[in-house]
Amino acid sequence: MDVLPGGTATFLLLFGLFLGAFAVRSALRLNRVLRLVRSGERAEGRCSDRRVIDRGRDTENRYRTEYVFAFRTPDGREVEFTDHAPGPFGFEVGAPVRVSYDPAAPERRATVAGPGAWGPILMPALFAGVLGLFAVGLLAGFAASLGG
Repeated sequence: MDVLPGGTATFLLLFGLFLGAFAVRSALRLNRVLRLVRSGERAEGRCSDRRVIDRGRDTENRYRTEYVFAFRTPDGREVEFTDHAPGPFGFEVGAPVRVSYDPAAPERRATVAGPGAWGPILMPALFAGVLGLFAVGLLAGFAASLGG
């Protein structure tokens, strides 16, 4: 008995589209970070906090470390933001960082990506590549199942 109408073909299509959506989301994140690194304003910042987030008792990776960074804009505003996986070893609180940001929205568009912190570039690139390959394979399997 098939759980989904269409059986395997439907599964391949739905799962391929699901993974493809995450691959596109990661690619968009990568594009945004690369654009900030290439043409964003630069500021000296620091790691202002390192929090351990409890994601709940029934999750596989229950605890996650979140890094908060702070910098000052030229007009004197203090801005704090979080960034994805800054690197394999993270940062100590107070460590200096180079921040690239969009002056139109520094609270929403800022990153520490660059020398010493490649995580914000590597993680989305890895997710986009791996999930994209799986999505293409699943969708190719779906197309093949239609032909025969």
